[in-house]
Amino acid sequence: MNPQNHTRTIEVLIGLLATQLIVFGLAFYMFNEPNRIVEAQGQILSTQLDDAMTLYAQSCSVCHGLAGEGIGATPALDSDALRTMAYDDLSKTIARGRFDTAMPAWSKDDGGPLSDYQISEMVALIQSGNWTVTRDRVVNLGLAPLVPFTTDPDPALLAEVGTLPDGATLQAAVQSFAANCVACHGADGLGTAIAPAVNDPLIREKTTDELTRTVTLGSPGTLMAGWQNALTSEEIVALATLIQRWDEIPAGILPAPNVPIPVTEESLALGSQLFAQNCSRCHGPEGQGTQRAPALNVKSFLTDTSDLAIQQIVTQGVPGTAMPAWGDRMTESDIQAIVGFIRQWEPTAPEVATPTRGGGGGPPWLRNNASTAAPAQGQGGGAGQGQGQGQGGAQSQSNWWEIVDWRILLLAFGGLSIAFTLISMGIESLKRPRVRRTSPEDESH
Repeated sequence: MNPQNHTRTIEVLIGLLATQLIVFGLAFYMFNEPNRIVEAQGQILSTQLDDAMTLYAQSCSVCHGLAGEGIGATPALDSDALRTMAYDDLSKTIARGRFDTAMPAWSKDDGGPLSDYQISEMVALIQSGNWTVTRDRVVNLGLAPLVPFTTDPDPALLAEVGTLPDGATLQAAVQSFAANCVACHGADGLGTAIAPAVNDPLIREKTTDELTRTVTLGSPGTLMAGWQNALTSEEIVALATLIQRWDEIPAGILPAPNVPIPVTEESLALGSQLFAQNCSRCHGPEGQGTQRAPALNVKSFLTDTSDLAIQQIVTQGVPGTAMPAWGDRMTESDIQAIVGFIRQWEPTAPEVATPTRGGGGGPPWLRNNASTAAPAQGQGGGAGQGQGQGQGGAQSQSNWWEIVDWRILLLAFGGLSIAFTLISMGIESLKRPRVRRTSPEDESH
């Protein structure tokens, strides 16, 4: 066989093979395209939900609760009714708010802080989010709404209220307040950081109609929602009566409840590290106490001291003792992490602690503040952002063969094969000697 014909045959076969590879590649690509679209949509949704959980923690958890369960009259977001609601209806509610309720407008077009894309992320969270994971995000960011949700009236004092004129109405109102209002208005109605006191002489001067209207319809521009859908008219009137006669109610009838600080694995790890860095020198590495400071890992302390009380002790310190105030050198989320770490000792705490000998080096707060405060803040940020950056970190560490689509590689290989064949054919054609055709005149010579 002529070598040139043999080369041309090989080139043709290579070209046909490359063409077949491209055809098969396109066929596989078309066959798998629906699955690829579904995977891409899942990745986009995962990114949206990750962003939305942080937005929820920053903007929504204070009213709608740690995990979308709702607080007081503020409705729950973790509900089948909202999950099945039309996208446009949810988006419009978030963007424009709800008239005559505490739900403000969140769209930038209506004076809020969220873009249209961020609102779409919030809709995705409501319709497809995992509220357990959202709860952990709120906790890790240190944005858990630390308000008492419910409390139980003191039985003896409640019985005392029953002896007052119209005592049955006041008793019912106290119980209703304990179940629905103490979350915002605080123990004994004395107010909290998010709502004013209703146990106040100025409030008692309001008429029954004014108070009833406020409880029924809410107060525009505040967190006070309307209770007409949650309470009966009789219960609302009873609450108005309670507010007007609160000076007759025994003090301490609605004590602040023991609301445990929520924890996650990340916050416990952070609390352990912060305790070791800042607390163990005085309270012992396992909280067993030293000659310098009392035991924390002991039944009596953990049983008699609520999480909120421990948080206040750590934040404000104890005047007249060696316990300093840590509120000016740690973030609130750092202190909550320490409280959560201390609380986890309770199930195994001994009845009597055995103090250890105090360590050297002096109290940690007498050392360079930069060496103690800075790590605490850095760790706090790490715990708060750990989940928020989790997916991005995982993607950045993926192997290249997990990212590149095999179908694209197949098409690229086929294209390169065809290009190589065409170039080879061109080179071979240039190498062939050109045969000069002779005319009859040339032959005659």
